[in-house]
Amino acid sequence: MTNPALQRVALILGSGGLLALPVTAFSQDAVDAEIDEIVVISSKIAVPRRQVGVAVSVIDGEEIELRGFASLADVLRTQPGVSVSTNGGVGNSTSLRIRGEESFRTLAIVDGVRVSDPTTPQVGPSFDHLLTTGDVQRIEILRGPQGFIYGADAGGVVNILTRSGEGDLGGLVGTEFGSFGTWRVDGTLAAGNEHGDFFVSATNMESDGFNVRESDDVLMDDDGYDNTTVHGKFGWNATGNTRLEFVVRDIDARSEFDGCGFPTSHDCFSDTQQTTWRLSGNTATGSFTHSLAISNMSVDRDSFANGVSAFATAGGLQRAEYTGSFKPSQTMTLVYGADFQKEDVLTSSGDDLERDQTAFYMEYQGELGPAFYLSAGARYDDNEDFGEHVSIRIAGAYVRDFADGAALKYRASYGTGFRAPSLFEISYNNGPFAFPPASGVSLKEESSSGFDVGLEYTAANGAYLELSYFDQEIEDAIFFDLSGFSGYLQDLGTSHSRGIEFAWDVPLGDQWKVLGNLTWNDTEDTLGAQRIRRPELFGNLSVRFTSGNEKFRVLGNLRTAQDAVDEIFGVGRVPLADHTVLDFTASYALTDALEVYGRMENVFDAEYQETTGFRTGGSAGYAGARFRF
Repeated sequence: MTNPALQRVALILGSGGLLALPVTAFSQDAVDAEIDEIVVISSKIAVPRRQVGVAVSVIDGEEIELRGFASLADVLRTQPGVSVSTNGGVGNSTSLRIRGEESFRTLAIVDGVRVSDPTTPQVGPSFDHLLTTGDVQRIEILRGPQGFIYGADAGGVVNILTRSGEGDLGGLVGTEFGSFGTWRVDGTLAAGNEHGDFFVSATNMESDGFNVRESDDVLMDDDGYDNTTVHGKFGWNATGNTRLEFVVRDIDARSEFDGCGFPTSHDCFSDTQQTTWRLSGNTATGSFTHSLAISNMSVDRDSFANGVSAFATAGGLQRAEYTGSFKPSQTMTLVYGADFQKEDVLTSSGDDLERDQTAFYMEYQGELGPAFYLSAGARYDDNEDFGEHVSIRIAGAYVRDFADGAALKYRASYGTGFRAPSLFEISYNNGPFAFPPASGVSLKEESSSGFDVGLEYTAANGAYLELSYFDQEIEDAIFFDLSGFSGYLQDLGTSHSRGIEFAWDVPLGDQWKVLGNLTWNDTEDTLGAQRIRRPELFGNLSVRFTSGNEKFRVLGNLRTAQDAVDEIFGVGRVPLADHTVLDFTASYALTDALEVYGRMENVFDAEYQETTGFRTGGSAGYAGARFRF
């Protein structure tokens, strides 16, 4: 009898496919779980993943908990196309880049609230203070500048979804301690029924840290970090089709660092208070759905040198949003909406800056055949300072189902966008600290475009393989003058980022799994030089074991980054050392309620830097326990 797996491999290769995996066991449920998984990140509404033509990654709560990293950025860097650079340990300046684009072009959302910090120079997400708290249930990542429905400046989207309460009153209490004088305690409490639900959580983390900056040869003290995060989600099911929800989150953080003030001091710390809230209502009537929300993010930041305030800012983002959908038939959906955003910043020099932006968008989603899905949409933005812009996205997916239950998806997408200069960038260039050439530059908006094509193969045993090619560019990119520190300049030309992503998740029997990814990323500025702090090759290789009774879990992750460069004032481009880091976690459930765990980070004590002049932590160990009730 002919082997059906070999037949399928031949069929894939013969039809131009690049992925093939022999099937060791048939499991239709495993295939259905992967190919029919529901995601919301593509278009703000629930869509089966098989119909999505853009590149999406998903991390579930179990994986987040098992990996155990304190920083959410460390969890995200395990995903394809995502690289991270930090100025030291947890709590220090952290840049997360999706497919080689700047961190401020990434949009981070927590339960529908944009956590873009208006007090930072480019209004980007502050991954410095986002911890992997016990309330995080799921993370979805949209890779590339195809997130037009969220905003024209979204060069990638990280959507963080927290838990909702359900069932009888219960919760969790956990504690962890380890290297660098780290101590962490967290707790949750939740309940819910058909009328309503609530979920509240609190996390407190303290760490003595380590001496982060190489130039600190005076104090040579540890640079510590404290973070207290409190979160609440409250829902009321007003009717069978209508739900009201209120989400609030508060982060109170203090980071110690070196190299502040003038003359330079190494006795520095920064206090950050970040509060977000969102009130939303969702209803469904016949073929229509409606979602209306108002939200606010406020940030107060104060930096101190030798105990004296040296730089203080405050700001906020206020938003009103409406998203609707209409499904006239089983094969077509229209998504439409509008949003209004007000941004304000109070600088340390007393400047009170603000800006409004209004947008409207619409997207068509259709099934053009039994296995072909197309979406196409446009967004109109009216920026108070930089006028009107239109952004578009078109994406398609074709799914080929095999007789044994396996499936192969072909997908492609193209999108455009723009980013207006931030209030801070404009203010700095017009302020007393700028000088030529930046002081003479009148900044204009950036524009972006990008496309990707990909294959996603799900085998009958649940194994998953993905291969993507992406190519994207930024016109007139704004950057800070690292050569002369004169202010913000603009590349009058095109910066590129292109590459290949390969990801896999392969079960080896019932207890073992091999998963990981590898990304090759070629980046160029307008002069053809490699863009800084972007490794050309980076990836992860993980091996996971779960015991037969599911009480014992182990995960080892090997992470590598190769061929990156940085820029030093007065020197120019310099190479960053290649590095490979092994992390290892294990957990054991003593009872149904009590679990203990341990984690080793950088097991072989690799020495490396992700930003020139800033150390990273060496080998570190942590242990903890979780009690569920």
